[in-house]
Amino acid sequence: MFKQINRKAENKKRHLRVRNRVTGTSERPRLSVYRSLNNIYAQIIDDTEGITLAAASSLDSGSGGNIEAAKLVGKAIAEVAADKGIKQVVFDRGGRIYHGRVKAFAEAAREAGLDF
Repeated sequence: MFKQINRKAENKKRHLRVRNRVTGTSERPRLSVYRSLNNIYAQIIDDTEGITLAAASSLDSGSGGNIEAAKLVGKAIAEVAADKGIKQVVFDRGGRIYHGRVKAFAEAAREAGLDF
């Protein structure tokens, strides 16, 4: 018999597995990326204090959720981080594979000055 895969649950398990190893500190906060069907969101988070230091999304630019939008969000989050004096981060891909929009986001953030 065919067993249907619950993609949301599988993604949640992957994300929890990543989060067990990736933790943001005040010296090196966590760069978390969330990719939905229509948009891409990014936050820089200090897990020791439990606060968000910087955020950017494709909603700000109105460019949608394609690869070009991911590049714009990566550049935007790097600029916001540079304004706040953040240079090094730990990358949290949110349970997604490092491919497509997540990869484009990460490469754009690196090009704009973030080190991870």
